[in-house]
Amino acid sequence: GANNHTTRTDLSSEVMVVNTIHWFRKGLRLHDNPSLRESIQGADTVRCVYILDPWFAGSSNVGINRWRFLLQCLEDLDASLRKLNSRLFVIRGQPTDVFPRLFKEWNITRLSYEYDSEPFGKERDAAIKKLASEAGVEVTVRISHTLYDLDKIIELNGGQSPLTYKRFQTLISRMEAVETPAEAITAEVMGSCTTPLSDDHDEKFGVPSLEELGFDTEGLSSAVWPGGETEALTRLERHLERKAWVANFERPRMNANSLLASPTGLSPYLRFGCLSCRLFYFKLTDLYRKVKKNSSPPLSLYGQLLWREFFYTAATNNPRFDKMEGNPICVQIPWDRNPEALAKWAEGRTGFPWIDAIMTQLRQEGWIHHLARHAVACFLTRGDLWISWEEGMKVFEELLLDADWSVNAGSWMWLSCSSFFQQFFHCYCPVGFGRRTDPNGDYIRRYLPILRGFPAKYIYDPWNAPESVQKAAKCVIGVHYPKPMVHHAEASRLNIERMKQIYQQLSCYRGLGKSNKPDLAFDGGFAGDGPLQPKRKWGKLYEHDGSPTFRDHPRGCCIFR
Repeated sequence: GANNHTTRTDLSSEVMVVNTIHWFRKGLRLHDNPSLRESIQGADTVRCVYILDPWFAGSSNVGINRWRFLLQCLEDLDASLRKLNSRLFVIRGQPTDVFPRLFKEWNITRLSYEYDSEPFGKERDAAIKKLASEAGVEVTVRISHTLYDLDKIIELNGGQSPLTYKRFQTLISRMEAVETPAEAITAEVMGSCTTPLSDDHDEKFGVPSLEELGFDTEGLSSAVWPGGETEALTRLERHLERKAWVANFERPRMNANSLLASPTGLSPYLRFGCLSCRLFYFKLTDLYRKVKKNSSPPLSLYGQLLWREFFYTAATNNPRFDKMEGNPICVQIPWDRNPEALAKWAEGRTGFPWIDAIMTQLRQEGWIHHLARHAVACFLTRGDLWISWEEGMKVFEELLLDADWSVNAGSWMWLSCSSFFQQFFHCYCPVGFGRRTDPNGDYIRRYLPILRGFPAKYIYDPWNAPESVQKAAKCVIGVHYPKPMVHHAEASRLNIERMKQIYQQLSCYRGLGKSNKPDLAFDGGFAGDGPLQPKRKWGKLYEHDGSPTFRDHPRGCCIFR
Protein backbone atom coordinates (compact mmCIF):
# COMPACT_ATOMS: atom_id res chain seq x y z
CA GLY A 1 0.00 0.00 0.00
CA ALA A 2 0.95 3.63 -0.41
CA ASN A 3 1.70 3.92 3.32
CA ASN A 4 4.17 1.00 3.31
CA HIS A 5 6.83 2.14 0.93
CA THR A 6 10.43 2.95 0.16
CA THR A 7 11.38 5.87 -2.06
CA ARG A 8 14.68 5.34 -3.80
CA THR A 9 16.95 7.96 -5.30
CA ASP A 10 19.33 7.32 -8.19
CA LEU A 11 22.51 5.93 -6.71
CA SER A 12 25.67 5.66 -8.79
CA SER A 13 26.86 2.18 -9.65
CA GLU A 14 29.91 2.37 -7.37
CA VAL A 15 29.55 0.55 -4.04
CA MET A 16 28.19 3.07 -1.59
CA VAL A 17 28.43 3.20 2.15
CA VAL A 18 24.87 3.00 3.54
CA ASN A 19 24.37 5.28 6.53
CA THR A 20 20.92 5.01 8.10
CA ILE A 21 18.87 7.12 10.49
CA HIS A 22 15.81 5.59 12.11
CA TRP A 23 13.52 8.34 13.38
CA PHE A 24 11.52 7.37 16.50
CA ARG A 25 8.27 9.29 17.21
CA LYS A 26 5.60 6.92 18.52
CA GLY A 27 6.61 3.26 18.12
CA LEU A 28 9.15 3.49 20.97
CA ARG A 29 10.18 -0.17 20.84
CA LEU A 30 12.49 -2.73 19.24
CA HIS A 31 9.84 -5.48 18.84
CA ASP A 32 7.59 -5.29 15.77
CA ASN A 33 9.44 -2.35 14.26
CA PRO A 34 9.45 -3.20 10.52
CA SER A 35 10.78 0.17 9.30
CA LEU A 36 13.82 -0.03 11.62
CA ARG A 37 14.38 -3.68 10.76
CA GLU A 38 14.31 -2.93 7.05
CA SER A 39 16.57 0.10 7.22
CA ILE A 40 19.23 -1.89 9.10
CA GLN A 41 19.43 -4.50 6.32
CA GLY A 42 22.57 -3.93 4.30
CA ALA A 43 23.43 -0.76 6.22
CA ASP A 44 26.96 0.06 7.36
CA THR A 45 25.94 2.47 10.12
CA VAL A 46 22.67 3.07 11.97
CA ARG A 47 21.70 5.89 14.29
CA CYS A 48 18.38 5.86 16.13
CA VAL A 49 17.13 9.40 16.63
CA TYR A 50 14.41 11.02 18.73
CA ILE A 51 13.78 14.72 18.13
CA LEU A 52 12.72 16.78 21.12
CA ASP A 53 11.49 20.25 20.30
CA PRO A 54 12.52 22.41 23.27
CA TRP A 55 9.98 25.16 22.53
CA PHE A 56 7.26 22.56 22.23
CA ALA A 57 8.33 21.16 25.61
CA GLY A 58 7.78 24.48 27.32
CA SER A 59 4.61 25.64 25.64
CA SER A 60 2.66 22.56 24.70
CA ASN A 61 -0.35 21.26 26.52
CA VAL A 62 1.43 18.28 28.09
CA GLY A 63 1.64 17.75 31.84
CA ILE A 64 4.50 16.43 33.95
CA ASN A 65 3.23 12.83 34.15
CA ARG A 66 3.13 12.53 30.36
CA TRP A 67 6.61 14.02 30.00
CA ARG A 68 7.96 11.66 32.64
CA PHE A 69 6.40 8.68 30.86
CA LEU A 70 7.96 9.75 27.53
CA LEU A 71 11.42 10.28 29.07
CA GLN A 72 11.23 6.85 30.75
CA CYS A 73 10.33 5.34 27.36
CA LEU A 74 13.39 6.99 25.83
CA GLU A 75 15.66 5.85 28.69
CA ASP A 76 14.40 2.29 28.28
CA LEU A 77 14.96 2.43 24.52
CA ASP A 78 18.49 3.74 25.05
CA ALA A 79 19.22 0.91 27.53
CA SER A 80 17.95 -1.69 25.02
CA LEU A 81 20.04 -0.17 22.22
CA ARG A 82 23.15 -0.24 24.46
CA LYS A 83 22.78 -4.02 24.65
CA LEU A 84 23.10 -4.01 20.85
CA ASN A 85 26.23 -1.79 21.00
CA SER A 86 24.17 1.17 19.85
CA ARG A 87 22.59 4.20 21.54
CA LEU A 88 19.62 6.53 21.19
CA PHE A 89 20.41 10.03 19.89
CA VAL A 90 18.06 12.59 21.46
CA ILE A 91 18.32 15.80 19.47
CA ARG A 92 16.81 19.17 20.39
CA GLY A 93 15.17 21.18 17.65
CA GLN A 94 12.49 20.91 15.00
CA PRO A 95 12.56 18.09 12.44
CA THR A 96 12.69 20.44 9.43
CA ASP A 97 15.80 22.15 10.89
CA VAL A 98 17.42 19.02 12.32
CA PHE A 99 17.33 16.64 9.33
CA PRO A 100 19.13 18.72 6.67
CA ARG A 101 21.96 19.17 9.20
CA LEU A 102 22.14 15.45 10.09
CA PHE A 103 21.96 14.33 6.45
CA LYS A 104 25.13 16.37 5.77
CA GLU A 105 26.96 15.84 9.04
CA TRP A 106 26.52 12.06 9.12
CA ASN A 107 26.57 11.55 5.35
CA ILE A 108 23.14 9.85 5.50
CA THR A 109 21.83 7.76 2.61
CA ARG A 110 18.71 6.23 4.18
CA LEU A 111 15.96 7.42 6.56
CA SER A 112 13.26 5.20 8.07
CA TYR A 113 10.25 5.82 10.27
CA GLU A 114 6.87 4.36 11.22
CA TYR A 115 3.85 5.60 9.25
CA ASP A 116 1.80 8.21 11.13
CA SER A 117 -1.86 8.31 10.07
CA GLU A 118 -2.79 11.53 11.87
CA PRO A 119 -3.20 14.70 9.76
CA PHE A 120 -0.47 16.66 11.58
CA GLY A 121 1.92 13.71 11.27
CA LYS A 122 1.22 13.26 7.56
CA GLU A 123 1.95 16.94 6.92
CA ARG A 124 5.20 16.84 8.94
CA ASP A 125 6.35 13.65 7.22
CA ALA A 126 5.64 15.01 3.73
CA ALA A 127 7.94 17.97 4.50
CA ILE A 128 10.71 15.65 5.75
CA LYS A 129 10.33 13.32 2.77
CA LYS A 130 10.80 16.32 0.47
CA LEU A 131 13.98 17.36 2.34
CA ALA A 132 15.25 13.76 2.12
CA SER A 133 14.59 13.63 -1.60
CA GLU A 134 16.50 16.91 -2.10
CA ALA A 135 19.43 15.44 -0.13
CA GLY A 136 19.38 12.17 -2.13
CA VAL A 137 18.27 10.16 0.91
CA GLU A 138 16.15 7.02 0.44
CA VAL A 139 13.06 6.89 2.71
CA THR A 140 11.52 3.71 4.17
CA VAL A 141 8.08 3.95 5.80
CA ARG A 142 6.13 1.04 7.27
CA ILE A 143 2.77 0.73 9.02
CA SER A 144 3.07 -0.60 12.57
CA HIS A 145 1.09 1.74 14.85
CA THR A 146 -2.26 0.38 13.63
CA LEU A 147 -3.46 -3.14 12.80
CA TYR A 148 -4.53 -2.21 9.27
CA ASP A 149 -3.68 0.19 6.47
CA LEU A 150 -6.38 2.76 7.25
CA ASP A 151 -6.46 4.08 3.68
CA LYS A 152 -7.49 0.62 2.50
CA ILE A 153 -10.41 0.56 4.96
CA ILE A 154 -11.50 3.96 3.61
CA GLU A 155 -11.06 2.80 0.00
CA LEU A 156 -13.24 -0.23 0.75
CA ASN A 157 -15.89 2.18 2.07
CA GLY A 158 -16.04 4.16 -1.17
CA GLY A 159 -13.46 6.75 -0.13
CA GLN A 160 -15.20 7.78 3.13
CA SER A 161 -14.20 6.97 6.71
CA PRO A 162 -16.84 4.67 8.26
CA LEU A 163 -18.70 6.59 10.98
CA THR A 164 -20.44 3.73 12.74
CA TYR A 165 -18.64 0.99 14.62
CA LYS A 166 -20.90 -1.62 13.04
CA ARG A 167 -19.92 -0.46 9.54
CA PHE A 168 -16.27 -0.44 10.60
CA GLN A 169 -16.54 -4.06 11.78
CA THR A 170 -18.14 -5.07 8.47
CA LEU A 171 -15.26 -3.48 6.55
CA ILE A 172 -12.47 -5.06 8.58
CA SER A 173 -14.07 -8.47 8.23
CA ARG A 174 -13.46 -7.98 4.48
CA MET A 175 -9.84 -6.85 4.92
CA GLU A 176 -6.81 -9.10 4.53
CA ALA A 177 -5.61 -10.68 7.77
CA VAL A 178 -3.57 -8.51 10.14
CA GLU A 179 0.15 -8.80 9.31
CA THR A 180 2.19 -10.77 11.80
CA PRO A 181 4.53 -8.64 13.93
CA ALA A 182 8.10 -8.19 12.71
CA GLU A 183 10.66 -10.03 14.84
CA ALA A 184 12.44 -7.99 17.48
CA ILE A 185 15.73 -6.28 16.67
CA THR A 186 18.55 -8.41 18.10
CA ALA A 187 22.35 -8.28 17.99
CA GLU A 188 22.10 -10.75 15.13
CA VAL A 189 19.81 -8.43 13.13
CA MET A 190 22.22 -5.57 13.74
CA GLY A 191 24.88 -7.81 12.23
CA SER A 192 27.82 -5.89 10.87
CA CYS A 193 25.97 -2.60 11.21
CA THR A 194 27.64 -0.20 13.68
CA THR A 195 26.64 2.99 15.48
CA PRO A 196 29.35 5.67 15.50
CA LEU A 197 29.52 6.97 19.09
CA SER A 198 31.55 9.78 20.62
CA ASP A 199 32.86 10.02 24.19
CA ASP A 200 30.57 12.96 24.88
CA HIS A 201 27.45 11.13 23.64
CA ASP A 202 25.54 11.62 26.92
CA GLU A 203 26.32 15.30 26.96
CA LYS A 204 25.30 15.83 23.34
CA PHE A 205 22.57 13.23 22.81
CA GLY A 206 21.49 11.92 26.23
CA VAL A 207 17.87 11.70 27.42
CA PRO A 208 17.16 14.92 29.36
CA SER A 209 15.70 14.98 32.86
CA LEU A 210 12.39 16.62 33.79
CA GLU A 211 14.40 19.34 35.55
CA GLU A 212 16.37 20.06 32.38
CA LEU A 213 13.04 20.51 30.59
CA GLY A 214 12.09 23.11 33.18
CA PHE A 215 9.73 21.08 35.38
CA ASP A 216 9.64 21.48 39.14
CA THR A 217 9.79 17.90 40.46
CA GLU A 218 9.62 18.73 44.15
CA GLY A 219 6.93 16.61 45.78
CA LEU A 220 6.39 14.56 42.61
CA SER A 221 5.29 11.09 43.69
CA SER A 222 6.76 8.01 42.01
CA ALA A 223 5.21 6.90 38.73
CA VAL A 224 2.18 4.61 38.99
CA TRP A 225 2.76 3.82 35.28
CA PRO A 226 6.50 3.45 34.54
CA GLY A 227 7.24 4.14 30.86
CA GLY A 228 9.06 1.92 28.37
CA GLU A 229 9.01 -1.21 26.23
CA THR A 230 10.43 -3.45 28.98
CA GLU A 231 7.57 -2.55 31.33
CA ALA A 232 5.05 -2.89 28.47
CA LEU A 233 6.12 -6.46 27.66
CA THR A 234 6.06 -7.45 31.35
CA ARG A 235 2.53 -6.06 31.64
CA LEU A 236 1.43 -7.85 28.48
CA GLU A 237 2.48 -11.18 29.99
CA ARG A 238 0.66 -10.33 33.24
CA HIS A 239 -2.39 -9.26 31.26
CA LEU A 240 -2.47 -12.59 29.46
CA GLU A 241 -1.89 -14.54 32.67
CA ARG A 242 -5.10 -13.28 34.23
CA LYS A 243 -6.70 -16.65 33.77
CA ALA A 244 -9.94 -15.63 35.45
CA TRP A 245 -10.48 -13.06 32.71
CA VAL A 246 -9.00 -15.11 29.92
CA ALA A 247 -10.66 -18.48 30.59
CA ASN A 248 -14.09 -17.23 29.62
CA PHE A 249 -12.92 -13.98 28.01
CA GLU A 250 -15.14 -11.90 30.20
CA ARG A 251 -14.04 -8.93 32.15
CA PRO A 252 -14.43 -9.00 35.93
CA ARG A 253 -17.41 -7.03 37.18
CA MET A 254 -16.85 -3.38 37.84
CA ASN A 255 -16.06 -2.73 41.51
CA ALA A 256 -14.08 -0.34 43.69
CA ASN A 257 -10.78 -2.01 42.75
CA SER A 258 -11.48 -1.57 39.03
CA LEU A 259 -11.12 2.17 39.60
CA LEU A 260 -7.47 1.86 40.63
CA ALA A 261 -4.50 1.60 38.27
CA SER A 262 -3.92 -2.04 37.38
CA PRO A 263 -0.51 -3.70 36.88
CA THR A 264 -2.01 -5.28 33.74
CA GLY A 265 -3.19 -1.99 32.18
CA LEU A 266 -1.80 -1.40 28.69
CA SER A 267 -3.36 1.77 27.26
CA PRO A 268 -0.42 4.22 27.77
CA TYR A 269 1.97 1.64 26.28
CA LEU A 270 -0.15 1.29 23.14
CA ARG A 271 -0.38 5.09 22.91
CA PHE A 272 3.40 5.60 22.90
CA GLY A 273 4.00 2.45 20.88
CA CYS A 274 6.07 0.79 23.66
CA LEU A 275 3.75 -2.13 22.96
CA SER A 276 2.84 -3.15 19.43
CA CYS A 277 -0.91 -3.42 18.83
CA ARG A 278 -0.16 -6.31 16.46
CA LEU A 279 1.77 -8.23 19.10
CA PHE A 280 -1.15 -7.74 21.52
CA TYR A 281 -3.58 -8.85 18.79
CA PHE A 282 -1.68 -12.06 18.00
CA LYS A 283 -1.03 -12.93 21.65
CA LEU A 284 -4.78 -12.59 22.35
CA THR A 285 -5.56 -14.76 19.32
CA ASP A 286 -3.12 -17.51 20.35
CA LEU A 287 -4.44 -17.53 23.88
CA TYR A 288 -8.06 -17.71 22.75
CA ARG A 289 -7.29 -20.64 20.47
CA LYS A 290 -5.46 -22.44 23.26
CA VAL A 291 -8.33 -22.00 25.70
CA LYS A 292 -11.16 -22.49 23.22
CA LYS A 293 -9.52 -25.42 21.39
CA ASN A 294 -8.78 -23.73 18.06
CA SER A 295 -12.13 -22.07 17.49
CA SER A 296 -11.92 -18.73 15.66
CA PRO A 297 -11.94 -15.71 17.96
CA PRO A 298 -14.87 -13.29 17.60
CA LEU A 299 -14.15 -9.66 16.65
CA SER A 300 -15.28 -8.66 20.13
CA LEU A 301 -12.10 -10.22 21.56
CA TYR A 302 -10.16 -7.30 20.09
CA GLY A 303 -12.58 -4.59 21.27
CA GLN A 304 -9.92 -2.39 22.84
CA LEU A 305 -7.74 -2.47 19.72
CA LEU A 306 -10.60 -2.08 17.24
CA TRP A 307 -12.04 0.99 18.96
CA ARG A 308 -8.62 2.58 18.72
CA GLU A 309 -8.45 1.64 15.03
CA PHE A 310 -11.98 2.96 14.46
CA PHE A 311 -11.10 6.43 15.78
CA TYR A 312 -7.79 6.50 13.87
CA THR A 313 -9.71 5.73 10.67
CA ALA A 314 -12.30 8.44 11.38
CA ALA A 315 -9.56 11.03 12.00
CA THR A 316 -6.92 10.31 9.36
CA ASN A 317 -8.37 12.55 6.62
CA ASN A 318 -9.99 15.13 8.90
CA PRO A 319 -7.57 17.82 10.14
CA ARG A 320 -10.50 19.43 12.05
CA PHE A 321 -11.25 16.21 13.95
CA ASP A 322 -10.33 17.84 17.28
CA LYS A 323 -12.53 20.92 16.70
CA MET A 324 -16.29 21.47 16.61
CA GLU A 325 -16.31 24.24 14.02
CA GLY A 326 -15.44 23.20 10.51
CA ASN A 327 -15.57 19.52 11.49
CA PRO A 328 -17.92 17.78 9.03
CA ILE A 329 -18.79 14.92 11.40
CA CYS A 330 -19.46 17.01 14.51
CA VAL A 331 -22.86 18.31 15.57
CA GLN A 332 -22.67 22.09 16.11
CA ILE A 333 -23.84 22.65 19.69
CA PRO A 334 -24.01 26.12 21.31
CA TRP A 335 -21.98 25.21 24.41
CA ASP A 336 -21.51 27.73 27.23
CA ARG A 337 -18.17 29.45 27.79
CA ASN A 338 -17.51 29.32 31.52
CA PRO A 339 -13.80 29.40 32.47
CA GLU A 340 -14.58 29.39 36.19
CA ALA A 341 -16.76 26.25 36.00
CA LEU A 342 -14.20 24.58 33.71
CA ALA A 343 -11.41 25.25 36.24
CA LYS A 344 -13.48 23.77 39.08
CA TRP A 345 -14.05 20.62 37.03
CA ALA A 346 -10.41 20.32 35.92
CA GLU A 347 -9.06 20.87 39.44
CA GLY A 348 -11.54 18.58 41.20
CA ARG A 349 -13.48 21.34 42.99
CA THR A 350 -17.03 20.68 41.76
CA GLY A 351 -18.40 19.74 45.18
CA PHE A 352 -19.37 16.28 43.90
CA PRO A 353 -16.93 13.86 45.61
CA TRP A 354 -17.22 11.21 42.86
CA ILE A 355 -16.29 13.71 40.12
CA ASP A 356 -13.58 15.38 42.22
CA ALA A 357 -11.95 12.07 43.22
CA ILE A 358 -11.75 11.02 39.55
CA MET A 359 -10.18 14.33 38.47
CA THR A 360 -7.73 14.13 41.40
CA GLN A 361 -6.66 10.61 40.41
CA LEU A 362 -6.23 11.78 36.81
CA ARG A 363 -4.00 14.70 37.85
CA GLN A 364 -1.93 12.60 40.28
CA GLU A 365 -1.50 9.39 38.29
CA GLY A 366 -2.29 10.13 34.63
CA TRP A 367 -4.95 7.44 34.27
CA ILE A 368 -8.61 6.81 35.17
CA HIS A 369 -10.93 3.87 34.44
CA HIS A 370 -12.95 4.18 31.21
CA LEU A 371 -16.28 4.42 33.04
CA ALA A 372 -14.81 7.13 35.27
CA ARG A 373 -13.93 8.99 32.05
CA HIS A 374 -17.54 8.65 30.96
CA ALA A 375 -18.73 10.12 34.26
CA VAL A 376 -16.52 13.23 34.19
CA ALA A 377 -17.00 13.80 30.43
CA CYS A 378 -20.78 13.61 30.76
CA PHE A 379 -20.69 15.95 33.79
CA LEU A 380 -18.63 18.59 31.94
CA THR A 381 -20.61 18.51 28.69
CA ARG A 382 -24.20 17.38 28.19
CA GLY A 383 -24.86 16.21 31.76
CA ASP A 384 -24.35 19.20 34.02
CA LEU A 385 -22.05 22.06 33.00
CA TRP A 386 -22.85 22.35 29.27
CA ILE A 387 -19.19 23.17 28.47
CA SER A 388 -17.68 22.16 25.12
CA TRP A 389 -16.05 18.76 24.73
CA GLU A 390 -13.04 20.58 23.21
CA GLU A 391 -12.22 22.00 26.66
CA GLY A 392 -12.41 18.57 28.28
CA MET A 393 -10.30 17.08 25.52
CA LYS A 394 -7.54 19.65 26.19
CA VAL A 395 -7.49 18.78 29.91
CA PHE A 396 -7.21 15.07 29.08
CA GLU A 397 -4.47 15.87 26.56
CA GLU A 398 -2.50 17.52 29.35
CA LEU A 399 -3.06 14.92 32.06
CA LEU A 400 -3.92 11.55 30.53
CA LEU A 401 -0.99 9.24 29.71
CA ASP A 402 -2.90 7.44 26.96
CA ALA A 403 -4.43 10.57 25.39
CA ASP A 404 -3.90 10.28 21.71
CA TRP A 405 -5.05 12.93 19.21
CA SER A 406 -7.50 10.71 17.28
CA VAL A 407 -8.77 8.59 20.15
CA ASN A 408 -9.05 11.47 22.62
CA ALA A 409 -11.00 13.75 20.25
CA GLY A 410 -13.17 10.87 19.00
CA SER A 411 -14.03 9.76 22.53
CA TRP A 412 -14.96 13.28 23.62
CA MET A 413 -17.19 13.82 20.58
CA TRP A 414 -18.83 10.49 21.34
CA LEU A 415 -19.32 11.05 25.08
CA SER A 416 -20.73 14.55 24.54
CA CYS A 417 -23.15 13.24 21.87
CA SER A 418 -21.47 15.45 19.26
CA SER A 419 -20.78 12.55 16.92
CA PHE A 420 -20.93 8.75 16.64
CA PHE A 421 -23.55 8.33 19.38
CA GLN A 422 -26.88 10.03 19.92
CA GLN A 423 -28.59 8.59 23.00
CA PHE A 424 -28.37 11.92 24.76
CA PHE A 425 -31.09 11.02 27.27
CA HIS A 426 -28.57 8.80 29.09
CA CYS A 427 -26.94 10.86 31.79
CA TYR A 428 -24.58 9.63 34.48
CA CYS A 429 -25.67 10.62 37.97
CA PRO A 430 -22.61 12.09 39.79
CA VAL A 431 -23.90 10.62 43.08
CA GLY A 432 -25.58 7.33 42.13
CA PHE A 433 -22.92 6.09 39.69
CA GLY A 434 -20.11 6.17 42.26
CA ARG A 435 -22.28 4.87 45.07
CA ARG A 436 -23.21 1.76 43.10
CA THR A 437 -19.64 1.12 42.00
CA ASP A 438 -18.03 1.58 45.41
CA PRO A 439 -20.77 1.68 48.10
CA ASN A 440 -18.29 2.07 50.92
CA GLY A 441 -16.62 5.16 49.40
CA ASP A 442 -13.03 3.88 49.74
CA TYR A 443 -12.09 5.42 46.39
CA ILE A 444 -13.32 8.84 47.58
CA ARG A 445 -11.37 8.53 50.85
CA ARG A 446 -8.21 7.61 48.97
CA TYR A 447 -8.21 10.63 46.63
CA LEU A 448 -10.10 13.16 48.79
CA PRO A 449 -8.72 12.57 52.31
CA ILE A 450 -10.59 15.68 53.53
CA LEU A 451 -13.80 13.59 53.31
CA ARG A 452 -12.30 10.55 55.05
CA GLY A 453 -14.35 11.06 58.21
CA PHE A 454 -17.76 10.89 56.50
CA PRO A 455 -19.78 7.69 56.90
CA ALA A 456 -20.52 5.77 53.68
CA LYS A 457 -24.12 6.96 53.84
CA TYR A 458 -23.08 10.57 53.13
CA ILE A 459 -19.72 10.34 51.41
CA TYR A 460 -21.16 10.80 47.90
CA ASP A 461 -23.48 13.67 48.89
CA PRO A 462 -21.85 15.17 52.00
CA TRP A 463 -23.96 18.34 51.70
CA ASN A 464 -26.94 16.23 52.83
CA ALA A 465 -25.17 15.18 56.04
CA PRO A 466 -26.53 16.79 59.24
CA GLU A 467 -24.29 19.49 60.69
CA SER A 468 -23.34 17.20 63.60
CA VAL A 469 -22.04 14.56 61.13
CA GLN A 470 -20.04 17.19 59.21
CA LYS A 471 -18.48 18.46 62.44
CA ALA A 472 -17.67 14.94 63.60
CA ALA A 473 -16.00 14.34 60.21
CA LYS A 474 -13.98 17.58 60.74
CA CYS A 475 -15.19 18.77 57.35
CA VAL A 476 -17.93 21.37 57.07
CA ILE A 477 -19.35 21.60 53.55
CA GLY A 478 -18.91 25.08 52.12
CA VAL A 479 -15.92 25.66 54.44
CA HIS A 480 -13.47 22.75 54.13
CA TYR A 481 -14.93 21.19 50.97
CA PRO A 482 -17.03 23.04 48.36
CA LYS A 483 -20.80 22.91 48.07
CA PRO A 484 -22.04 21.28 44.83
CA MET A 485 -21.54 23.74 41.96
CA VAL A 486 -24.83 22.79 40.25
CA HIS A 487 -28.13 21.19 41.14
CA HIS A 488 -27.67 17.98 39.17
CA ALA A 489 -31.32 16.97 38.69
CA GLU A 490 -32.27 20.42 37.35
CA ALA A 491 -29.15 20.91 35.21
CA SER A 492 -29.34 17.50 33.58
CA ARG A 493 -33.06 17.83 32.89
CA LEU A 494 -32.48 21.21 31.22
CA ASN A 495 -29.53 19.87 29.20
CA ILE A 496 -31.44 16.82 27.98
CA GLU A 497 -34.10 19.25 26.74
CA ARG A 498 -31.43 21.35 24.97
CA MET A 499 -30.00 18.26 23.29
CA LYS A 500 -33.46 17.12 22.26
CA GLN A 501 -34.06 20.44 20.48
CA ILE A 502 -30.68 20.32 18.72
CA TYR A 503 -31.29 16.80 17.46
CA GLN A 504 -34.86 17.64 16.41
CA GLN A 505 -33.55 20.54 14.30
CA LEU A 506 -30.91 18.23 12.88
CA SER A 507 -33.47 15.63 11.83
CA CYS A 508 -35.53 18.38 10.15
CA TYR A 509 -32.49 19.51 8.16
CA ARG A 510 -31.86 15.95 7.18
CA GLY A 511 -35.39 15.24 6.05
CA LEU A 512 -35.78 12.82 8.95
CA GLY A 513 -32.73 10.80 8.02
CA LYS A 514 -33.40 10.52 4.29
CA SER A 515 -30.56 12.85 3.38
CA ASN A 516 -27.26 11.65 2.00
CA LYS A 517 -25.37 13.00 4.99
CA PRO A 518 -23.61 10.29 6.99
CA ASP A 519 -25.57 8.83 9.87
CA LEU A 520 -23.48 9.63 12.91
CA ALA A 521 -25.28 7.34 15.32
CA PHE A 522 -23.53 4.13 16.32
CA ASP A 523 -26.18 1.85 14.85
CA GLY A 524 -26.09 -0.64 17.67
CA GLY A 525 -22.38 -1.17 17.14
CA PHE A 526 -21.65 -1.25 20.87
CA ALA A 527 -22.62 -4.88 20.97
CA GLY A 528 -19.24 -5.60 19.44
CA ASP A 529 -17.37 -4.82 22.63
CA GLY A 530 -18.29 -8.05 24.41
CA PRO A 531 -15.43 -9.12 26.61
CA LEU A 532 -14.28 -5.71 27.65
CA GLN A 533 -17.67 -4.58 28.89
CA PRO A 534 -19.37 -5.22 32.21
CA LYS A 535 -22.10 -7.77 31.62
CA ARG A 536 -24.67 -6.33 34.00
CA LYS A 537 -27.05 -3.54 33.03
CA TRP A 538 -26.08 -0.15 34.34
CA GLY A 539 -29.59 1.29 34.22
CA LYS A 540 -29.63 2.53 37.79
CA LEU A 541 -26.59 4.68 37.17
CA TYR A 542 -28.73 7.07 35.21
CA GLU A 543 -31.28 7.90 37.88
CA HIS A 544 -31.89 11.47 38.88
CA ASP A 545 -33.61 12.34 42.09
CA GLY A 546 -37.23 12.42 41.05
CA SER A 547 -36.54 12.34 37.30
CA PRO A 548 -37.10 9.35 35.01
CA THR A 549 -34.90 6.28 35.23
CA PHE A 550 -33.16 5.35 32.03
CA ARG A 551 -33.00 1.64 31.82
CA ASP A 552 -30.25 0.75 29.49
CA HIS A 553 -26.72 1.85 29.07
CA PRO A 554 -24.49 2.93 26.18
CA ARG A 555 -21.98 0.25 26.95
CA GLY A 556 -18.55 1.45 27.94
CA CYS A 557 -16.00 2.38 25.35
CA CYS A 558 -13.21 -0.06 25.92
CA ILE A 559 -10.36 1.96 24.49
CA PHE A 560 -10.52 3.55 27.91
CA ARG A 561 -8.87 0.68 29.77
